[in-house]
Amino acid sequence: MRKGFARLRGSAPCFCGAGYGGPVTPETDLPTLLATMDPQVRPGRFVFATVKGAMPDAEVLASVVEDEGLSVVVAQDDADRLGLDYDFVGAWITLRVYSSLESVGLTAAVSATLADIGISCNVIAGFHHDHLLVPADRLDEALSALHVLVSA
Repeated sequence: MRKGFARLRGSAPCFCGAGYGGPVTPETDLPTLLATMDPQVRPGRFVFATVKGAMPDAEVLASVVEDEGLSVVVAQDDADRLGLDYDFVGAWITLRVYSSLESVGLTAAVSATLADIGISCNVIAGFHHDHLLVPADRLDEALSALHVLVSA
């Protein structure tokens, strides 16, 4: 894979910034982050589940170790096939801007925008991008609100 590209499991490669020749500097300036966040939908429906013991026989898209067990994000179809319990079905939005892990305010601005219209937002910070899981049945509303934030 070329330098400057990142790959989320199961997604197409994405170019993170200008120039193919070397590392890309992550963005920290909040107005720039908001103006260039370019929200894009990852196809599918996703759930959070907790597993104890062995990793599930599914593509785990994100995970975190908690006292109660391993929390995983998997496709809803995989969770159903494996009989995993879940209570939230989400749509996945990736903010395509290459945001620094040290940037301040992007998560707050995005979650406040969605909270203002009553949409929950579960944020997963990746090395290159932030990822939002919003209620699947409110995806279009969430995208509209994020596009307004980009235009502001």
